[in-house]
Amino acid sequence: MAEVSYYTKDGIEKLKEELQRLKTTGRADISKAIAEARDKGDLSENAEYDAAKEAQGLHEAKIAQMQETLANARLLDESKIDTSKVLALSVVKIKNLKNGATMSYQLVSESEADLKTGKISVASPIAKGLLGKKVGERTEITVPAGKIEFEILEISR
Repeated sequence: MAEVSYYTKDGIEKLKEELQRLKTTGRADISKAIAEARDKGDLSENAEYDAAKEAQGLHEAKIAQMQETLANARLLDESKIDTSKVLALSVVKIKNLKNGATMSYQLVSESEADLKTGKISVASPIAKGLLGKKVGERTEITVPAGKIEFEILEISR
């Protein structure tokens, strides 16, 4: 059984758009590649045909995986998020107590994570260390570079 994932409205829309693209233009492109390879003659020794058929199998597997992800996706109502503690979809401002740097992250599902836009996966070590904490609390989080102590400065949505 697949794991339930929580998404923002934008996140679910992006998943639906990607799935639709894969089903339409993606399938059409692969069909075209198979037809072109088939036109080149003997299929028993046609590497292009074999590669196109393999790509088709991988493409269909990706579609099936996205359909399963969408079936197990749950929409989170951002207006009902409790801002007294860190939860999924919370925007958290934290301070690194070792070097004094402050940063803000939004905790999102793995597929929505994008560090460039300040969105980190709830499955990441930093997010796991922040979940359930309140403003003013300090937490020591083990990251690949070692242990870092953070203080939670602000929680919003």
